[in-house]
Parts: sequence; structure tokens; C-alpha cells
Amino acid sequence: MDVSLLRTLLEQVKAGDVQVDDAMQRLRALPYEDIGFAKLDNHRHLRNGVPEVVFCQGKTTEQVIAILKRLSVHSKCILATRADACVYEAVCAEVTDATYHEAARIIVVGSPERSEAELAVDAKYVMVLCGGTADIPVAEEAAVTATALGSRVERAYDVGVAGLHRLLDQKEMVLGANVLIAVAGMEGALASVVGGLVDRPVIAVPTSIGYGASFGGLAALLSMLNSCAAGVSVVNIDNGFGAGYLAHMINRPGSRE
Repeated sequence: MDVSLLRTLLEQVKAGDVQVDDAMQRLRALPYEDIGFAKLDNHRHLRNGVPEVVFCQGKTTEQVIAILKRLSVHSKCILATRADACVYEAVCAEVTDATYHEAARIIVVGSPERSEAELAVDAKYVMVLCGGTADIPVAEEAAVTATALGSRVERAYDVGVAGLHRLLDQKEMVLGANVLIAVAGMEGALASVVGGLVDRPVIAVPTSIGYGASFGGLAALLSMLNSCAAGVSVVNIDNGFGAGYLAHMINRPGSRE
């Protein structure tokens, strides 16, 4: 952070030479924090409304801990995705207020943006659906992400098209959602079915679950991209985080009256 710039801006705001909104716009572009092996974007929340998220896969445990320590100084709630239990145990020894969501493989450091009581009375919610039990880890990554960022989330799992009545039993909750996430492997048909039922955005998430001809999720990805249902968008294979983030952006307070 350029401390001299920050000090100058504060003096200008106090003197009335710079408006608060103008100062905030300048702060959005302040430099990152360089800790050697990573350059931390501490002002991402100012620009995007969400702090930087730590992708743990490929990083050493020591790197994850160091990044979380620095980010937690500036942000109320930090997400660390694709983290295993061993990484979480090491984080707990060094970072306070960390919670592990095992199915989602997400560590949440700090408090979610909104309390459980606030979320419980929110009329706007994200609905996360998945085709089969094997898709739950990706679905949970989406659900935990959206919840931590401040959206109410409802779930309906194992409602794939092989037994369509299971999905139709959730019709009331599905139709009441502000945005929906459809997670499925195999042929990925769930997204098209959901898209044909609702008048809200549907975010399709193909998973790598399936037999050989699914090609590690490629079949589901192509099926979702070719959906004949309007209003369906698609994220990458197994990208539950991306779906949960996007769903929150659509659903967050003030985004839709």
C-alpha cells in the first residue's frame, strides 16, 4: 500500500478538497501487497464487493497460511478453496476463527458477510441442485461459497433426470428461487430441465462424474453449452466456486428489486 498516497487523500478529504466518493475511487487502484511468492490484492473488495479468494491446490501449506494471515488483516471473511483436511489442521494452528467445510473442501476464515438470522428471513435465495450424490462435493463448493459471501442458499440434491419426480417434488422451492445452480455429470441434462421450468437465471455446472464416454465432464459441458433452454449459462467443469460466486453476484442485496 502506498501510505503517503493514503495519508494525502485523508488530508484532502478532511480539508474538503476531495469528496469521499472520489477518494474511494482512487483507493480502488492502490498497489497490491507483495509478500514474495504472492501479490495480494487487498483492495479487491472495494472493486468487486468480494475479497480475494485463496485457491489452495498447488500451493504449499506454508504459503496458504501466510496468505490467509495477511488477507485476514484487511477482510472480515476469507475463503480458501480446494483445501484438504491436512491443510485445515495446519491453518487452525496459525489462524484464528477458521471453519472447514469438508464436502466443499473450503476453509472459511472469519465470519460470513451476513448472519444465519439475517439469511433465514431473506426472501431472495440461491437454489443449488445436483443430479446425483457423487455431484455433491461440487454442489457444496457452490453452496458454501454463496453462503459465505452473503446469500441465502437452499439445497436439493440427488434430483437428476433419471428420476424426474424427485426434481418435481422440489417445484415450489425451485420456482421461488432468485437464481439457480444446476450441478450434474453424465450427460448434464439437469440444467436444461431446470431452465425449462423457471423464469430466473440458471448457472449450469458440469462435473467430471460419469463413465468413460463422459470424457471427464466434457460430455456434460458440451450438453450444457448446447442447452435449448434459454437463460442457462455454463461455468467450467467442476467449478462450483465460480457458480456460487456468480450466483451471489446476481442474488446479492441491491442487485434486483
